[in-house]
Amino acid sequence: ELAWLLLNFNQKRGYYQLRGEDQEDNKNKSVEFYSLKVIEVIATDERKNKDEIWYNIVLENGWIYRRTSKTPLNWEGKTKDFIVTTDLNDDGTIKTDQEGKEKRSFRAPAEDDWTLIKKKTEHDINNSQKTVGSYIYDTLLENPNQKIKGKLVRTIERKFYKAELEAILEKQKEEHPELQNKELYKNCLEELYEFNDSHKESIAQKDFIHLFLDDIIFYQRPLKSKKSLISNCRYESRVFVKDGKKEIQPIKCIAKSHPLFQEFRLWQFLQNIRIYEKEKLVDGRLQTDINVTDEFIKSDEEKVKLFNWLNDKKEINQDAFLKYFKVKSDNYRWNYVEDKEKKYPCNETRSAILNRLEKVENISSDFLTKEKEEALWHILYSVEDKDDIRKALTSFANKNLLGNDFIDIFKKFPPFKKEYGSYSAKAIKKLLALMQIGEYWNENIIDKNTKDRIERIINGEYDPKILDRVREKAIHLKEFHDFKGLPLWLAAYIVYNRHSEDEASKKWKTAADIELLTQHSLRNPIVEQVINETLQVVKDIWKEHGNGTENYFDEIHIELGREMKNPADKRKQMTNQNNENENTNLRIKAILSELFNDNVENVRPYSPSQQEILKIYEDGVLKSDVNIDEDILSISKKSQPSSTEITRYKLWLEQKYKSPYTGKIIPLNKLFTSSYQIEHIIPQSRYFDDSFSNKVICEAEVNKDKDNKTGYEYIKNNSGKKLELSKGEEVTLFSLNQYEEFAKNNYNKSRSKMQKLLMEDIPEAFIQRQLNDTRYISKVVKNLLSNIV
Repeated sequence: ELAWLLLNFNQKRGYYQLRGEDQEDNKNKSVEFYSLKVIEVIATDERKNKDEIWYNIVLENGWIYRRTSKTPLNWEGKTKDFIVTTDLNDDGTIKTDQEGKEKRSFRAPAEDDWTLIKKKTEHDINNSQKTVGSYIYDTLLENPNQKIKGKLVRTIERKFYKAELEAILEKQKEEHPELQNKELYKNCLEELYEFNDSHKESIAQKDFIHLFLDDIIFYQRPLKSKKSLISNCRYESRVFVKDGKKEIQPIKCIAKSHPLFQEFRLWQFLQNIRIYEKEKLVDGRLQTDINVTDEFIKSDEEKVKLFNWLNDKKEINQDAFLKYFKVKSDNYRWNYVEDKEKKYPCNETRSAILNRLEKVENISSDFLTKEKEEALWHILYSVEDKDDIRKALTSFANKNLLGNDFIDIFKKFPPFKKEYGSYSAKAIKKLLALMQIGEYWNENIIDKNTKDRIERIINGEYDPKILDRVREKAIHLKEFHDFKGLPLWLAAYIVYNRHSEDEASKKWKTAADIELLTQHSLRNPIVEQVINETLQVVKDIWKEHGNGTENYFDEIHIELGREMKNPADKRKQMTNQNNENENTNLRIKAILSELFNDNVENVRPYSPSQQEILKIYEDGVLKSDVNIDEDILSISKKSQPSSTEITRYKLWLEQKYKSPYTGKIIPLNKLFTSSYQIEHIIPQSRYFDDSFSNKVICEAEVNKDKDNKTGYEYIKNNSGKKLELSKGEEVTLFSLNQYEEFAKNNYNKSRSKMQKLLMEDIPEAFIQRQLNDTRYISKVVKNLLSNIV
């Protein structure tokens, strides 16, 4: 029976939140579940807008829940579920407003809301003061027909199951001598962990209760490492001997959140920053965009001071940057995007750690040294489990004489993203030594090989390992102390003899030596395909015209797909477009968040695909022939519209948007469900165009039926066809005339989309995405063909 019970618990493991998934505790807020009867519903004279009235709903305990509704609320006498958030003072008493009313907010989610079900179930179990099993058992005694799975107990925290099993095992331990037998416990460990001596030793002094609970039934396996997917550093590798052969293994790139990478990125940012005066009279003539960086950053000391200021910040925008120099964006600009909504990262890791340390008592202002920052980062980055993080932080606190408040503050630190830079930590240390200036530059941290190369560059001593181009680029560096504050590209030439060039590790002497890229070696299958075709063409030319002989080619020219230098008006236009795109993205997230709060079905505000759906939805109406009020149009130009504006915007969109193949309205409350999909007008299988102008939204069944035809082909061959949708609905496809009329009327402002909707033949011309691909292709091809000449 005990074995059967253990198996039963093994199936009911409960929900276990990983570190970072649980919401941070806030001692000034109390979040509770309530199921309360509605005594009275009072309609007020207030209106949210023309259609929505504010209601005061009086609950059985005297609380008043305020909400809006378009239709009269028939709630009197009904019991409603609420998640109630109460604001608390530091001493635990309830906060009150100026009128003396308790500050409390209500959330009345849908009945199938996941968080509501979880909180409601946990609330009921806690109130019963029973274990989960007893709660279920007593409910069944009262109602034998009660459905348990998926109804009475659906989703609850693992701790409920764990607490019950622990209570059972503690009792069973008293009744069964086997569960107290140390020799039997030791034999179990030998059987289970035959080859894991370290783990065997770590739990040797525990007992069967620990073994069952933490090591078997509720054991949470760590996520598998995906280190193999991290890019290799282009500069550094390890050399070792295996089976008598010399092997070279590239070193993996550094995590972006690593303090070393954060500092490296910030020095790069400082090296690249420029300040321009927008207009200035020079010799009686008005000139624009004059570089005045040297007037504001006059010395290494001032640059170090700026670095220290930025180093404690999470991010920066143009206004904050110019404010540091006591000037405004009316007269000056920097050389990055000027929009105040666009922010650039500074030292995100250090800033996040400092913000938490400010809350720790009795800690010195100079506590966060580089060594401590890296040690703390390593704990916060690598430990996934919320119990393990507490142990690791306790160890760090003890070592650095910190109190328990440090552990409580940092245990809820959100996990760092698993993103990686372009270089390894080893490479960054070598490059950073030449990029730093002032108090940060230290001759002693420059590695020996780099020092030797610098000496030979200064002395002009011949060394075949130092290319002529490196000497040319470093010709202005006369003394050893000149090798500081270098830009990244020059530091790379000094340390590694190259910057963006590939290391000349192989030489293709004959046509047979050419190696094609292996599948999935690049993350872009189109680029991979084109590069392999290029290499195959070179191989065929070599065989056909050069008979595959050695050193047939003298030189190879590669035509690069790059934009020519743009004039000032074109650059201004591109900047404005970038700003507009940034605003669109921010606005779309804001609208999605509002839709989420309004319980629109299946909305996820941070889903890139849903952001894309809403952008297409919005684009269709903005570029249609529908008469649009100026105040509605103004919302589409803002990055953060107000909730009132968003509501009006939602209603307007909801009434105007139609499917391009059937003309049927797409209701906003169904937009994010599986009923509608993003559809490529020209199928990707025939022509890779993932641009915005090649996308529309249509019914899922229509998308499936269209398959790999263009929009025009589909309607031409299926004019007037009837399709059955879900829930028994039916739609009729446009006739060809209706389709052409719809495209011309609704997309006359979006010429590219209209052309694609009316396009019967696949175009030959390159699109923007392909232009971006050619830039990447030409760079990779240049590196590969350098193996020949």
